Amino acid sequence: MRICNPCTHHHKTIFNANFFQIPNTLTKFAPYFQKVQKDIIVIIGGPGTGKTTIIDGLTAKGHCCYPEISREVTLEAKKQGIEQLFLENPLLFSELLLEGRKKQFRNALEEPHEVVFLDRGIPDVLAYMHYIGDSYPVFFHEACEAHKYSKIFILPPWEEIYVSDDARYENYEQAKLIYSHLTETYEKYGYNLIEVPKDSVENRIDFILGSLKARN
Repeated sequence: MRICNPCTHHHKTIFNANFFQIPNTLTKFAPYFQKVQKDIIVIIGGPGTGKTTIIDGLTAKGHCCYPEISREVTLEAKKQGIEQLFLENPLLFSELLLEGRKKQFRNALEEPHEVVFLDRGIPDVLAYMHYIGDSYPVFFHEACEAHKYSKIFILPPWEEIYVSDDARYENYEQAKLIYSHLTETYEKYGYNLIEVPKDSVENRIDFILGSLKARN
């Protein structure tokens, strides 16, 4: 299977001038109300739970995977002199993530692969806004309703592997709270979350792939 490398063509236009020229009307979303013909699988979890490592492992095995885009947004903002965009302007940060993840969804529908894995999904944006206690426009909710994923795998908090860095400012207790908001938000939109056990990367990947085979 060809390795999908969206890093080179799917998420490099986050700060493009045309980025926000996508209407926020349900008419635009209409094609996505149809049943998804392929499996668009989302891997979620609080910070430092191993999502990126699993996505990298799946990519190495030849699966089509789309990376997390929040670090791209954060690093690009730093180049523009904004040290922590999420802290300084959480709504702008969240709008950028929302548009980027909607674009990932559309691109995933066009992939030739039967299964596409995403590192985080659209409801993550709302979960983080709930976490910081901020309100958001109604089109955030509409985007969650209009873009439906096939399955959601969630990684539980895992203190032993948690590491903070320049792009991950939360401590472990905050990471656990984010996990709670993720669970609540995804369940609100009707998803049955599949928890991935704490285990080696290889075993976690085998669990995810095995769960997909068992449910197909």
